[in-house]
Amino acid sequence: MGKIETAPLAAAKTKTRLLAIDALRGLVMVIMLLDHVRENWFLHLQVTDPMNPLLVDPAMFFTRLTSQICAPVFVLLTGLSAWLYGQSHSKRETSIFLIKRGAFLMVLDVSVCSLAWSTSFPPNVFWLQVIWAIGACMIILAALLHMPRTAQIVAGLIIVGGHNLLDGIHLQAGDAFYTLWTMLHQRDVISLGAGFVAKTTYPILPWIGVILLGYTMGPWFADGNDPSVRQRRLINLGLSMIVGFFLLRFMNVYGDKPWIETGDLIRNVMSFMALTKYPPSLLFLLPSLGVGMILLALLERYDSRLNVRRLAFLGGAPMFYYLLHIYVLRILYNAAMLIWGPNHGKYFGFDWIGWAWVWWVALTFFLYFPTKWFADVKRRRRDIWWLKYL
Repeated sequence: MGKIETAPLAAAKTKTRLLAIDALRGLVMVIMLLDHVRENWFLHLQVTDPMNPLLVDPAMFFTRLTSQICAPVFVLLTGLSAWLYGQSHSKRETSIFLIKRGAFLMVLDVSVCSLAWSTSFPPNVFWLQVIWAIGACMIILAALLHMPRTAQIVAGLIIVGGHNLLDGIHLQAGDAFYTLWTMLHQRDVISLGAGFVAKTTYPILPWIGVILLGYTMGPWFADGNDPSVRQRRLINLGLSMIVGFFLLRFMNVYGDKPWIETGDLIRNVMSFMALTKYPPSLLFLLPSLGVGMILLALLERYDSRLNVRRLAFLGGAPMFYYLLHIYVLRILYNAAMLIWGPNHGKYFGFDWIGWAWVWWVALTFFLYFPTKWFADVKRRRRDIWWLKYL
């Protein structure tokens, strides 16, 4: 006779499943903080994309590399969360929510977020960054979620696996479809007139594939599914993606710019791991998403041992945390400029990359408490409609 699952046990499994998703979102946001601390205090040592393994200091390279999983995992979880939202709403209601929230994020990114990233005031550059990309992908997902699941899986795989075939298409300002192409696949600058420009830091085409694949993972997280089966699937798929990355990277024929033999072991590893993020190459996405899926399985399996609840507080208020941390970093940087002035050309910065790690630890502790407070408010006050957008 099959095992009968009691209502309290089923509720506990559902809670653990959802906590793991929030915890993974919180974890990648903590890792993201390290990269933004690096950017804040090392403006004089900005790295190229992909990073140049012959010129970048190894400590800087591997510090930057830690953040590789952040955007892919966050976009994947956005798609998964959209599917979970749809379990208690109709497809029409889910589409409307995605359109509204996506538009909200896009406006937020070119206004509040761009102001924080700008080095001049008033800002003349609109940065179309990860929040913009997520918002745009949510709007596109609002249409794609009406496709059959098989078609969604095929479309997601084709986009993620095949978009690098388009790398050779490079348009110039003034060409037909230049603006559309820079938003989709070519990182570039769009002139808006009157001295204003928009920089497409996150071209969205590959991210559309990622959010779509995240949405198609949803049935694995349906109520009543065996958690051990889901975790095994996630781990197996994650390991397969990591193995696929190594095989493709060693072949050196597709998926990113070729790596080179440098004659130095560390530089060889750096060249092998120097992957394109803007837009994310196939080889950038494979290990990032693979690690993310394994972490998601482990956070659910070992929730009581991994401080899952603490991470889930951060993942439960992602936009609040994002806005808080970029403005705290901007305030700290401006304060340093006022007190000590520029010490690296026109920038203030540190020479030792270890300071990025020191500041990261301190700010992780500092930002946890207001984010936890807001997450508690958001959970208690479901009657305040606008809180769900943060």
